[in-house]
Amino acid sequence: MSTTDKELRVGMVGYAFMGAAHSQAWRTVNRVYDLPARARMALICGRDTAKVADAADRLGWEAYTTDWRDLINRDDIDVVDICTPGDSHAEIALAALAAGKHVLCEKPLANTVAEARAMTAAADVARAAGVRSMCAFNYRRVPAVTMMRQLVADGRLGVIRHVRAVYLQDWIVDPQFPLVWRLQKDRAGSGALGDIGAHIIDLTQFVTGQRISGVSAVTETFVKERPLPAESSGLAASVDGHAAPTGPVTVDDAAVFVARLDGGALATYEASRFATGRKNALRVEINGSLGTVVFDLERLNELEFYDATRPAVEQGFNRILVTEGEHPYMSAWWPPGHIIGYEHSFTHEMRDFIEAVANGVDPTPSFADALQVQLVLDAVTRSAELGSSWTEVAPALTAAAV
Repeated sequence: MSTTDKELRVGMVGYAFMGAAHSQAWRTVNRVYDLPARARMALICGRDTAKVADAADRLGWEAYTTDWRDLINRDDIDVVDICTPGDSHAEIALAALAAGKHVLCEKPLANTVAEARAMTAAADVARAAGVRSMCAFNYRRVPAVTMMRQLVADGRLGVIRHVRAVYLQDWIVDPQFPLVWRLQKDRAGSGALGDIGAHIIDLTQFVTGQRISGVSAVTETFVKERPLPAESSGLAASVDGHAAPTGPVTVDDAAVFVARLDGGALATYEASRFATGRKNALRVEINGSLGTVVFDLERLNELEFYDATRPAVEQGFNRILVTEGEHPYMSAWWPPGHIIGYEHSFTHEMRDFIEAVANGVDPTPSFADALQVQLVLDAVTRSAELGSSWTEVAPALTAAAV
């Protein structure tokens, strides 16, 4: 169906955490923004019939299926939204692009560089036929983050010298937490590095306009064996008083690395799911020759801004409340001072995606942008395996070019 008919019929694969977040955004986006096409929540896909039927009813989808191939092969689907674990991203995206469907894919783009290269090459081919694709790095769409980028682009910070980024969680601190898919390399690709580290890699490159060119890294897996989930082992937490069987954790629990950006800045990154007491703590600080700007996800409507060009007696960190109608994305929401939340970043993501598809332009971040993040993840992994040796980030060549 042509987008000139003013409707984009969306089929989404996956219905858990990210599926719920994306569903909320698809339900909301046309109710708050005046867009050139209307998103229609046509079909949701999941493997378990009962669970996906419940998700369709609860999340607002018109129909459901248990086979993503059925979703892609339907003529009444224009957009495929991929919210599955990383091990299925490439297969679904490649099939969707080949079928002429626009694709929105969750991050990280894939589990391997080879998969990400293949997806990027397929997106390049599909683009020539008017098929669009985007990777879902939602934190780009937090208004304060977009404003942070504007301050850098406008030269308000001068020459960028330092980048500091951390993303800290603690949901697997308990060694008895089960061996879920996010702790298995074949499903997730990597652990804290790909799950949350990918976010701060993309966010800092987006804000600074510089790309990471080389890294020195260390990773650690603190708990190397975990109880198998009851649903995968077929057993309860214990059998006849004995502990349930365990399996190996095959991903990192934490990753720390230093980096050099191609514009000359020095950077430090930390991603951990073992930071006790930290639930979803993302913080980025950018230091430049003329000032500093700081973003903290736990205060996502605010920026801290230090303007070193002001007279010395007036200098100090200023709190900017990013809720004015003139601020990025905020014109559709509430009066100044009325804050928004995490879920709004996904609504903004869908807004940008719909506008790009309907207007025939390429949305960002593209698969090529996401491939570059994948290459950084790969460089971090290789550096850690080589005793933290300095490791250059490979060039972002597509599969067609190698």
